[in-house]
Amino acid sequence: MKTNSKHIGFIILISSLMSCGNDNGKADGYGNFEATEITISAENNGKLMQFDITEGDQLTKGQFIGYIDTIPLALKREQLEVSKAVISSKSKGVLSQINVLNAKLKTANTNKKRAENLIEDNAGTQKQLDDVTGEMDVIKSQIRSVEIQNAPVVNELKSIDVQLKQIDDQIQKSKITNPIAGTVLTKYAEPHEITAFGKPLYKIANLKTMQLRVYISETQLATIKIGANVAVKIDAANAMKSYTGTVSWIASEAEFTPKIIQTKEERVALVYAAKIDVANDGSIKIGMPAELWLDNASINNK
Repeated sequence: MKTNSKHIGFIILISSLMSCGNDNGKADGYGNFEATEITISAENNGKLMQFDITEGDQLTKGQFIGYIDTIPLALKREQLEVSKAVISSKSKGVLSQINVLNAKLKTANTNKKRAENLIEDNAGTQKQLDDVTGEMDVIKSQIRSVEIQNAPVVNELKSIDVQLKQIDDQIQKSKITNPIAGTVLTKYAEPHEITAFGKPLYKIANLKTMQLRVYISETQLATIKIGANVAVKIDAANAMKSYTGTVSWIASEAEFTPKIIQTKEERVALVYAAKIDVANDGSIKIGMPAELWLDNASINNK
């Protein structure tokens, strides 16, 4: 994610650095509109089989955009499934031995309980119990031996299962799904192009709410607060068009005014950056200049 703060040729003037009002008929601040932009990149390698967007399209969150060729991945997955089946068939004989030994162990455990009951009733001997216990130890030893023999096969099966999960993840990431609702700003790729992991596909931004970035003086901080409503004006055909904006952020540290300020006196002034959220009716564009008015009549704290 990045914030586009293009100050395209627009002179950001702080017309009232030492005044809290706008009694001189000038705006209290000037700036440009920004929008939070997201560049969507490919998450897999391959041919872009489908890519159905154009610049200016309005996309919804979770909307399917297209996909990258998944045939190589599907073939690799099929090959892994065959390998897993072959290894599993080899393991079946070993597993059947373990099942037989577990059945013997269960029988021996029953005989052990029977011998213990006979001893309690003075109808059995300790030797009978020792014989059953020894038989159980032998069976357990045999099970461990078979499991050791089968360990490489089991590990190989686990390895194939992990590879299958990786393939499934890659196939899922071959689907291009739009992450946020917004407008397509730039399209970087076309269908049937070969793309690669991390290659940009398109850029999107939510233009329904725009942010006006302005700079205010220390004396103006008393008249502007986060959550307060302010007036924002842009150039229109015959007169200035006015919007109601909401202060969403004010910098905690002062900074020198941008170098593009014309006069030396203004360039050395310390100011605070601020962002004003403005609902976009379609007229506001990224980089468009605007004015901030801190008229007390237009400021209403929420």
